Amino acid sequence: MKKFLAAFISLLLFCLVLPSFATAAASDFTTDYHVTYAITESGKTHATLQGTLTNTSSQYYASSYKMQLGFDEIDNVKASDSEGPIIPQVEKNDHGYVIGLTFNKKAVGKGSQLPFTLTFDTPTIAKQYGKIWEINIPGISNPNDFSSFSVNVSVPPSFGKATYIKPQQASNALTFTKEQLGKSGISIAFGDQQLYNFSLTYHLKNDKVYPVKTEIALPPSTNYQTVFVTDIQPKPLNVTKDADGNWLAEYRLLPAQKLEVLAAGIAQVNLVPKQQTLSEKDFALYTKEQPYWQTSDNRIKELASELKTPEAIYDYVAKTLTYDFSRVTGDKPRLGATDALKNQNSAVCLEYTDLFIAIARAAGIPAREINGFAYTENAKQRPISLTRDILHAWPEYYDTEKKTWIMIDPTWGSTTGGVDYFSVLDFDHVAFAIKGQESDYPVPAGGYKFLDDKDSKDVSVNFAQSLPDQITDASVVTNFPKTAIAGLPIIGDITVKNTGSAEIPAQLVNLTSLTLAPSEQILNTSGIPPFGSQTWKVAYRPTSPITNKDASFAIRFDPQSVLAAKATDQHIKVAPFYLTMWGIGSMFLGVLIIILIIVVLKIRSVALRRYR
Repeated sequence: MKKFLAAFISLLLFCLVLPSFATAAASDFTTDYHVTYAITESGKTHATLQGTLTNTSSQYYASSYKMQLGFDEIDNVKASDSEGPIIPQVEKNDHGYVIGLTFNKKAVGKGSQLPFTLTFDTPTIAKQYGKIWEINIPGISNPNDFSSFSVNVSVPPSFGKATYIKPQQASNALTFTKEQLGKSGISIAFGDQQLYNFSLTYHLKNDKVYPVKTEIALPPSTNYQTVFVTDIQPKPLNVTKDADGNWLAEYRLLPAQKLEVLAAGIAQVNLVPKQQTLSEKDFALYTKEQPYWQTSDNRIKELASELKTPEAIYDYVAKTLTYDFSRVTGDKPRLGATDALKNQNSAVCLEYTDLFIAIARAAGIPAREINGFAYTENAKQRPISLTRDILHAWPEYYDTEKKTWIMIDPTWGSTTGGVDYFSVLDFDHVAFAIKGQESDYPVPAGGYKFLDDKDSKDVSVNFAQSLPDQITDASVVTNFPKTAIAGLPIIGDITVKNTGSAEIPAQLVNLTSLTLAPSEQILNTSGIPPFGSQTWKVAYRPTSPITNKDASFAIRFDPQSVLAAKATDQHIKVAPFYLTMWGIGSMFLGVLIIILIIVVLKIRSVALRRYR
């Protein structure tokens, strides 16, 4: 009589737990799988799993079989083997569903095969988030348990061409092998860009006995995202752009004043970053040691010498650190790179980020930190933990070949069991603040709280469907004298105010004149954020002291910019001192003439008396 064995194989979502596979089964059976996921227009997926058990022993046969499916929701489960239908046993557990099959036919004898089919429907594989369709399919927890394992994904034509495919394919074919899948699973996106509405609250307080100026960090436009700030209440004194590209809104607070600032807008997130040139000076700054990024530490330097490339550093960090979910809600301090190495099992996103940056900088690779919002529907797979508003931190490095900053996420690369967050990121990350010049400033939205209200909810982000109506607008204000004194410099200023919701890009402002010197001046804007302004002092050299004419100069902007329509000519009357000063010069001249007449008359009077 043949012995039988119930084989148990787990297809686990992102390797949450290890599979249970009896020792005899591992050596006495081989398993082959081909899985097809057919996704409909509505996003519902029909899965067809075709498996084959091959008996490699003459002593055992499989009469039943169990598999763990890592999906949160399945229905319409059906199964069959070559002898007909099988009634599946479906059991829900913490990791999805366990499906048990009792076969109608038994594969007896070495080399005998038992093919079977399992089908089910699930709404959890394909979902539309805003403007993006995402497909996420569990990986296989132990690839070596399978002789072969292939997955084919079919999508409706309306989805269009995939924007990214993980694991990466040589072509756009949506067929994956066991070697490609490993433990990482499949992640596919369709769509060109994502839109997010954001509403942010900042709590400010002046504890001083004198007035102070302070600033808050607004979500900025970066090489990955374009931000439209539609409203800020109350209005800031100015919004400027710092060396890292942050948008800093400035406020003046009176002694003991409390102020609540509300900011709203839309972030447009793209997958492919725009190019950004990095100067030699910036290159040195972004490889410099900072608190939490201890590039001079011996162990950090050893790792930098060993790993050398951004990808190798990413892989090391993702595999070395273990996410500590107990720290998400606690007030435990930020460890920094060196302490992260000493406490490898107690990391959150900041430790993954700090360790990557420290090793990269020690290897001479410019790197910096991004704080912001990351969309997730599964905090176990893609955790977020930075403040009580549950934000996220991730690093970026500068690619000298692509000439741009590249965002990566070693935290999610670790917690998802190997999904590729290095080669391409996703549409789910929105930057609130960039930390490169300093490792602890500026503070992102969500971090401006009063001590007595630490649990306030200050960050709200949801999907948007369209961009704001008024995107770009500006005003140009000049402050020059209408009349200038000949022989003296002509001094004034030009102010550009951004009255739209989008940033006015960096550009050159040209001043040209046929009557004043220098005949051409070039002013440089560094980019003006929404609700911000930039002012330039402008000076022209003195004219001849006897100049008496109308002078002018033209102000011209980039023809492709919103400012192009704001081009203007400035007219100035240049005249000698005695003809200027809003008529005071003329009055002075008149008084002088009267005095001269009186003097002349006096002299004549004295002369006449002498002759008498």
